[in-house]
Amino acid sequence: MIYTVTFNPSLDYVVQLPAFKDGGVNRVSSERIFAGGKGNNAAVILSRLGVPCRALGFKAGFTGEAMEQMLRGHGCDTDFISLKEGMTRINVKVKAEGEFEINGQGPSVSEEDIQRLYEKTDVLESGDILVLSGSIPASLPDDMYERIMKRLFGKGVRICVDAVGDLLLKTLQYRPFLVKPNRQELGELFGLVLESEEQMIRYAQRLQEMGACNVLVSMAGDGAILADETGGVHRMAPPEGTVVNSVGAGDSMVAGFLAGYVRSGSYEEALTLGTAAGSATAFTSWLAGREEIEEMRERLKRREESV
Repeated sequence: MIYTVTFNPSLDYVVQLPAFKDGGVNRVSSERIFAGGKGNNAAVILSRLGVPCRALGFKAGFTGEAMEQMLRGHGCDTDFISLKEGMTRINVKVKAEGEFEINGQGPSVSEEDIQRLYEKTDVLESGDILVLSGSIPASLPDDMYERIMKRLFGKGVRICVDAVGDLLLKTLQYRPFLVKPNRQELGELFGLVLESEEQMIRYAQRLQEMGACNVLVSMAGDGAILADETGGVHRMAPPEGTVVNSVGAGDSMVAGFLAGYVRSGSYEEALTLGTAAGSATAFTSWLAGREEIEEMRERLKRREESV
């Protein structure tokens, strides 16, 4: 079973504008509402790919209920902790000439609620996978990732960490199964701007020396690089297509990678399906469906076979 944790989920209100008028009235040309949060995005993709998955985290108020119901509508198994006060945040994402976001703060989480989350993650067993992704809200201790990983360390639970900066670096002592920085985030970990593929491979391997088992570096239009725990290095160029959505592509890549690994045990297949899922989401208005991902996977495999 794969579990995801979203510490500060959201309802994402996504609006499209013909053009943004500063100081004037803006009327949308389209609007949609989604269940947001990096862990939630991964859970949706996993569910669409037919991989057993349970979404964990915190919810509050009527927005939290709506968020969880949306996830269930997408086939996700959910087990969120209900908070007594506040409401799950609403994030506004505006797409006009460019893109910008207004993100809500989210509810406060008590120590009692944290203990309830521990109880849910403590039941994970050897062979299970846990996805920890996204930022830590201000109401939670900033070492939440470390606390959970310390409790599970040595139990055979494979943990995927999709986070940035010190939040990622501090988890490396617990040997995460997978970390997924993008090119910029990888460079920032070492105070550098990485430009060449050789540099990215070198610093991905540095993360392995620091504790990570597998390092997946997403490079947007340049594809992805995987440094795997056997010492192998894999490269995958992206398929051709028009990017229409930057939200959730990285989460889709993580979910596709894990689905590919669970299916096959092959890191090459995991990278292929991860790239397919990330690209399919980038080429659609929200998270990609199974048919779109599988079609993208076949395109990538045909391309690789023809080389």
